[in-house]
Amino acid sequence: MADDTKLKLVSEDGESVSIPKPEGEFNLDRFKSKHGAALANVETLLTALPHCTISQAKDFVRLHPDEEKYWSAELCFVNVPVKGQKRDTLHLIDEELAMRFLPSARVLRFRLALASKPNDVFFLCEVPSQNLDNSWNVSNLEACEKAKTHWIQATSRRNEGVDGYKVDYARDADAFAPPKWPKQSLNQIIGATFAGDLIIQVETHAGLLRLIGAKLTP
Repeated sequence: MADDTKLKLVSEDGESVSIPKPEGEFNLDRFKSKHGAALANVETLLTALPHCTISQAKDFVRLHPDEEKYWSAELCFVNVPVKGQKRDTLHLIDEELAMRFLPSARVLRFRLALASKPNDVFFLCEVPSQNLDNSWNVSNLEACEKAKTHWIQATSRRNEGVDGYKVDYARDADAFAPPKWPKQSLNQIIGATFAGDLIIQVETHAGLLRLIGAKLTP
């Protein structure tokens, strides 16, 4: 019986040569790269984010609308002088350690909320949680609340002789696209931002020793 899967050709010397028969029409789809397409659907994980108050952002800002999941509880922080840096570095600190070793005035308390400038420039916004009878803190908090639903910009009114912030809405509500909020949890984002030496959990931490004027041991 003839083999239908092969073609017969005759060479110049008269010998019959069999070659495999093509299997249907050539289809380029089988050679498409699938690896790149899969990567396109993988979300880029956020690493350490900058952190500042809503007015220090100096731009239009949105805060995550889900306060339960993307606004932290009140946290404890301290600013630590770091050799070679002009500005102190903000550290998370265990409250028990802070109260045991530091003057209360050195301990900062505020919340952190996931925020974004236009074009998904994410940062952690420092939201006031203390002294809410202070006009600066009241107007700051009001600005943060409004930023959950609108693009707003908060600026100081100190030059006008007013203690508080002025809130300006973007002239066009759709001037900027809504943020493409990351799916990472707030715990993961804060953990990445204050990773390593930026978290003070033990009394031998170099940052705490610096603050209390203790000799750094090897």
